[in-house]
Amino acid sequence: MSWDVIGDNLGLFATGARLTLILTLSALAISFVLALPLALGRNAQNGVLRNAIALYTLIFRGTPLLVQLFLIYYGLAQFGWIRESILWPWLSSPLICAILAFVLNSTAYTTEIFAGGLRHLPPGEIEAARAYGMSPLTRARRILIPAMLTRSLTLYGNETIMMLHATSLASTVTLLEVTGVARNITLNHYIMFEPYVTAAGIYLVMTLVLVLLFQLAQARWAGYLRA
Repeated sequence: MSWDVIGDNLGLFATGARLTLILTLSALAISFVLALPLALGRNAQNGVLRNAIALYTLIFRGTPLLVQLFLIYYGLAQFGWIRESILWPWLSSPLICAILAFVLNSTAYTTEIFAGGLRHLPPGEIEAARAYGMSPLTRARRILIPAMLTRSLTLYGNETIMMLHATSLASTVTLLEVTGVARNITLNHYIMFEPYVTAAGIYLVMTLVLVLLFQLAQARWAGYLRA
């Protein structure tokens, strides 16, 4: 065993953990904001809008995240007009490409989670809001979105944990998050067990924190659903 190597590289693991959190929180925050209107559109009466969103979620839920990441980071460079555009300084960055891939993927899953929560709302709540004279925007802000979120907490918690674990794919595009640090230590010191056990422990701690936070959120905002 070479745990002394791990001790000498704890600073790298701390830096990698920080990058993992940046990737996770950035992707989740952006996808959350995007998924709210998309979930409403997913259940809209407009068939064109509903089917367009369904096609988007089908594509990104039906293909591997690693393939999506490679297409964005390596594939976009094949187009000259992209390399010559003002977006190229951003799209040539592995950090931006990784966040973009994670956002597009997580938004697709989150949209379907929220749309499913919206479909399980009691019709009486919506009818009462209409009878009260609420506008569609007010109805969405005060009734639909809060009720949708409380009913989606469990599934969204799972999506959050899955996104945390999915950030390990960022190591394939040169980013040194937790898995990337473990792989670098493996290549430099020719040890396999210790770096990846350390990485697994870091992911486990982060996961336990997320589970605790979502349990507290469910107790605080979704406790009435248990009855």
